[in-house]
Amino acid sequence: MEIMILGITLLITLGAQTFINNSYNQTKKIKAAKNLTGKEVARKILDANGLKKVKVEEQSGTLTDHYDPKNKVVRLSTDIYNNTSLASVSVASHECGHAIQDKDGYFFLRLRSSIVPVVNIASTLGYVAIMIGLMAGILNFIRIGILLELVILAFQLITLPVEFNASDRALKQITELGIVSSDEHRYCRKMLTAAALTYVAAVATAVLQIFRLVLIARGRD
Repeated sequence: MEIMILGITLLITLGAQTFINNSYNQTKKIKAAKNLTGKEVARKILDANGLKKVKVEEQSGTLTDHYDPKNKVVRLSTDIYNNTSLASVSVASHECGHAIQDKDGYFFLRLRSSIVPVVNIASTLGYVAIMIGLMAGILNFIRIGILLELVILAFQLITLPVEFNASDRALKQITELGIVSSDEHRYCRKMLTAAALTYVAAVATAVLQIFRLVLIARGRD
């Protein structure tokens, strides 16, 4: 059963990653008709929503894009920042969606941001507790690991509405501001849907991991 759960977890993770990579590679090859870079798209959306003080910065890496609510910065990976593809439009607008959430005081974004330190601690301690429990055969450590994994799962569940809502806001912005045409809109939606599904996959993976640990704990009880 444990091997089967590990196999399913691996398939879900690989499937989600393959989907997002394929969608990204497809939309990366399609140049946006407006010929706006990711930086220009982000700046246009932010300015239109009264967020002129939010900065747009370039960041190294691939798909390392994110919004920093503490410093009020939209950080875009090099490809997204400089290119005029529909992938750039999609990702840049999505991160701006988070900035708009921040401005509006979106509940789930604030909740997620507030528990990040706790989740970071739970992630580290959970891994240590599980490893000690499995290697030393100490059941209580495995149980502690399960509790900490539940904290991580709660964080991932909170992340779902944050990401889906940011994508909805992004699609609304690029349409209302005339950044994309109706034909381009469907490609952007596909890209953003693929990205959102990676978070769904993360939740499914976390559930399976917890279930596997419960089975291990019961087997050693």
